[in-house]
Amino acid sequence: MQPDSSVAVVILAAGYGKRMKSSLPKVLHPLGGVPLIEHSLRAAAQVSGQPPLLVIGHGAEQVRAAVGERARYALQSQQLGTAHAVRMAQPLLEGRADWVVVTAGDMPLITADTLQRLIDLQRSADSALTMLTVILDDPHGFGRVVRGPHGDVQAIIEEAVAPPEVLAIRELNAGVYCFDGAWLWQALAEISLSPKGEYYLTDVVEIARRHGRRVQAVTAADPHEALGINTRAHLAEAQAVLQRRIAARWMEAGVTLIDPATTTIEVDVTIGADTIIYPHCYLGGSTQIGGNCRIGPGAALWDTRVGEGCRIPAGWLENCTLADGVRLSPYAVRRGGHISAAESEA
Repeated sequence: MQPDSSVAVVILAAGYGKRMKSSLPKVLHPLGGVPLIEHSLRAAAQVSGQPPLLVIGHGAEQVRAAVGERARYALQSQQLGTAHAVRMAQPLLEGRADWVVVTAGDMPLITADTLQRLIDLQRSADSALTMLTVILDDPHGFGRVVRGPHGDVQAIIEEAVAPPEVLAIRELNAGVYCFDGAWLWQALAEISLSPKGEYYLTDVVEIARRHGRRVQAVTAADPHEALGINTRAHLAEAQAVLQRRIAARWMEAGVTLIDPATTTIEVDVTIGADTIIYPHCYLGGSTQIGGNCRIGPGAALWDTRVGEGCRIPAGWLENCTLADGVRLSPYAVRRGGHISAAESEA
């Protein structure tokens, strides 16, 4: 896909994340070797030619330090709801994007392909917005999506106020949207303060219908894309999903994983074809492994470069560089330095 400069992406990342019970801002907790927010930034970069706009609040300076100049920033100093958060982006975006995608920094499993599907459908018709939905047997408290006879979205009804016939609906609002960029700012100005003292972005569906505008929906192919990280248990659940994706990608690329369930590969690791990864291995950081290698069982590699045709059994390598053909003895521990084939221990 080609990044499009007429598309802007707003990433909401101002929440406290109290249930994480951590001094670290929620969006900086690691997943697959990088902070949660990094997954959202990378997806945004694939669909938008503009730097993403990050709405920050709690831990703002820590988030700025981690992300740096790869994003623009809007500060939500008061936590007054999702619609209020998006309004913080208005001074930087109004008149500068035909389409505005709104996603969340704590939803790391959203893919660029899914964001592109939202954008493509939004472009295809005169809609106020296109929203992402998921189908789940367990609704997890999500708002129900009520569609009309022709498939357009008529309402998002929150679980707490939904009648029994609506509670039976299993199509749920994932909280990711693509808006008509000109219409969005007008609609946000019409959102009223809720009884809880917040401005809810979901109110835009009712406003669109009042304006006589369509609301369309794309259903995520993988319902895990809607997983929001609010607890350490959610983080572990997302890690398991991410590892399945990473394992599938490398197996499709010609890498053999003897037991994917016991192998952890972080997102920035690269592996050459015809390499075999045995069980209970951890490949982390910026590790690069050449082709025709045998790794493990029980090997841990961090930020290490491995040449072609190497054999690395159980052990620990950190910040090392291995020449082609290196064969190490089991339980080797190396931190830093270059290992040539002549220095092999086996």
